[in-house]
Amino acid sequence: MSFEKLDLIEPILNALKHEGYTQPTPIQEISIPIVLKGTDLLGCAQTGTGKTAAFAIPILQRLTLLKGNDNGRRKIQALIVTPTRELAIQIDESFANYGRFLNLKHTVIFGGVPQSKQVAQLKMGVEILIATPGRLLDLQTQGYVNLNDLKIFVLDEADRMLDMGFIHDVKKLVKLIPARRQSLFFSATMPDDIRVLAGTILTRPEEVKVTPVSSTAETIQQELYYVDAVNKKDLLVHLLQDKSIQSALVFTRTKHGADKLCKVLDKAKIKAEAIHGNKSQNARQNALRNFKEGSTRVLVATDIAARGIDIDDLNLVINYEIPNIPETYVHRIGRTGRAGLKGKAVSFCDVEELEFIRDILKLIRVSIPVVDSHPFPAENTVPEPKAKPKKKSSATNKNAGSPRFRARKA
Repeated sequence: MSFEKLDLIEPILNALKHEGYTQPTPIQEISIPIVLKGTDLLGCAQTGTGKTAAFAIPILQRLTLLKGNDNGRRKIQALIVTPTRELAIQIDESFANYGRFLNLKHTVIFGGVPQSKQVAQLKMGVEILIATPGRLLDLQTQGYVNLNDLKIFVLDEADRMLDMGFIHDVKKLVKLIPARRQSLFFSATMPDDIRVLAGTILTRPEEVKVTPVSSTAETIQQELYYVDAVNKKDLLVHLLQDKSIQSALVFTRTKHGADKLCKVLDKAKIKAEAIHGNKSQNARQNALRNFKEGSTRVLVATDIAARGIDIDDLNLVINYEIPNIPETYVHRIGRTGRAGLKGKAVSFCDVEELEFIRDILKLIRVSIPVVDSHPFPAENTVPEPKAKPKKKSSATNKNAGSPRFRARKA
């Protein structure tokens, strides 16, 4: 299917051509018509599935058609709330790209920087506001954000909102917006508490589910290295000596660990920068920009800071430390192998992390090949965990990997 068959207006189609987009992703193909008709939507989709365009494109069209010939002061009509500054910035960039030929104003607000520039943008008037919860509530309390005219509300990365402790802020926010509105709710996972939250926000939504969290992209080559914890840094340096690796995203569990690893890499003459919650917003943006432009070869990140990083041609993801939540592994490696490109994900596992690997294999149901031929093998032989085979699809579920949607009452 082409974007032309989704009944999009000419300025948006021209913008998509300008971006080099020709065909919608599965979530875009299903979600765009749902949003265009004004229906609430519950989307289960990971980062990297084209989720942002799935809501940004139809929001831009709906607001353009609603705007008509109204030349009055611009009022906030669409609000997108997301957990991290990086993701908020990237969503704002997406609205800029898809709406480049439209007369709609948008801006982004987030904490960690002075509010003066953000307030100035709000005073000039915008139709689309992208925000993190804390700064949004702060500026609303100060009277700089008026949500009385809101028509469309988007809650993105709801499960990460829960992880980061933002759910109470979200509940406060929902009380401030008009009851009559269209609501779009996206989450990579759908545990019970997330479904309960969705039920308080959505009205008779259609549900779209794309790429279940237990699945890993077929284009990603996964490898597992058994190594003692004290030798992980040496193994990392060893792997990154390979000049064919143009870019690598390395995950650590802690902020301190990320900074420490950057020092190790810099000492080995490997250009690296870290992003995490203790870094200033400017430092994080600069590090991400340098990584995207290629002046920094290695980006070391914690999970929360990395949420929302969108780099199409990322060569390699390295799990320097194995996550203790198996779904996090799927999120991490999903940073590579995007848009049909090949990617590679390497995991370093010491003896204490073996149970984490077992949990990951239970979730993904795919065995990860073990690489024995490296200079820093674990001293103790570590038994290789085995993944349970995936259940064969039944005849009635032959499209289980395809996008699905169904109506449900909130």
